[in-house]
Amino acid sequence: MLLKGRRILIGITGSIAAYKIPLLIRLLKKSGAEVKVVMTEAATDFVTPLTISTLSESPVYIDPFDKRTGSWNSHIDLGHWADLFLIAPVSANTLGKMAIGLADNLLLTTCLASRCPVFFAPAMDLDMYKHPATLRNIEILKTYGYRLIEPKEGELASGLCGAGRMEEPEEIHRIIADYFKPVRDFQGKKVLITAGPTFENIDPVRFIGNYSSGKMGFALAAEMAKRNADVTLVTGPVSLSLTAPNVNRFDVVSSDEMYEKCIEFGRNADIIIMAAAVSDFMPEATSNSKIKKSNQNMHLELRPTRDILSALAVSKTPQQTIVGFALETDDELANAQKKLQNKNADIIVLNSLKDPDSGFRTDTNKITIIDRKGGIREFDVKLKSAVAADIADYVFDFGV
Repeated sequence: MLLKGRRILIGITGSIAAYKIPLLIRLLKKSGAEVKVVMTEAATDFVTPLTISTLSESPVYIDPFDKRTGSWNSHIDLGHWADLFLIAPVSANTLGKMAIGLADNLLLTTCLASRCPVFFAPAMDLDMYKHPATLRNIEILKTYGYRLIEPKEGELASGLCGAGRMEEPEEIHRIIADYFKPVRDFQGKKVLITAGPTFENIDPVRFIGNYSSGKMGFALAAEMAKRNADVTLVTGPVSLSLTAPNVNRFDVVSSDEMYEKCIEFGRNADIIIMAAAVSDFMPEATSNSKIKKSNQNMHLELRPTRDILSALAVSKTPQQTIVGFALETDDELANAQKKLQNKNADIIVLNSLKDPDSGFRTDTNKITIIDRKGGIREFDVKLKSAVAADIADYVFDFGV
């Protein structure tokens, strides 16, 4: 069990979402974790220390000085005890205090004294969450290395519906468990990843393109870099940034430009992951000047773009692993299996536009992975960062 014997410290602040924490504690305890809890005074208005103490099988820490026993609750001891510190829910008030390093209660002093990874899960009303001060504070905490568990959109306690709803206990439990997974390492492996759309110019101001944001490809590049791979990222036009010393980024616009870069770097790659949404067609001719509007219909003749995945597969060596993506609207699995065979790929990652939480411009994705050995595995909806980890695990287990 991934969490067996792990020491999890939970900090609860004054938010209605505190009612979810007892269930999280039960899940952690069932997984074999040791759990201790520190609460703010405001948190005790939403969930009782007796409930938390009973479920965690440990005293609850609220004040630096316990008047009942006459003893001090050491924030140093608590911070050094934990393997992981989860602060959930985090109210807007505590979020602001954490960002500026304020330490006016036991939870905050413990946070400053902790040496372990700190995860934080905000929970607040829609307008509070979207306030520039809140968004700035979150970004500040991320610069400290704290790990954000993003709130979801949904019905809030105020009756409004939107972002600010704390992640569900089951998902938080999964995130914590995933943190302790043994890392499948790609040390010494060269990985080529494509991301984003391609734009095929009609004239200097118009193009054929698609809605790809590049988020999935960038998440894969970040994940592979984290696992020590030497990553080459070839990306179409996107507004994303990625800073990692072992990621070499090349920006392109058209499918032809992406083709040339992939052929150049694909020769020496151990793993090739084609996550880009490459245009299937391009104009037969491109105008050097803007085409003027008229009252007449304009006929645009298109021709197929060069197939990058097929070209890479032709020169594929036995040591290479090629991963393709398939975005389908009909007969998803059958079409993905056909693509696996026709493209001579090793693995196909399938997602469907029928799933509302997957596809272009979303932060989440729902995938099914199939491989040439006959393996098929379906995954739940997850953040694209978590999907990238699932894909990396699958590639590692497939054999590289």
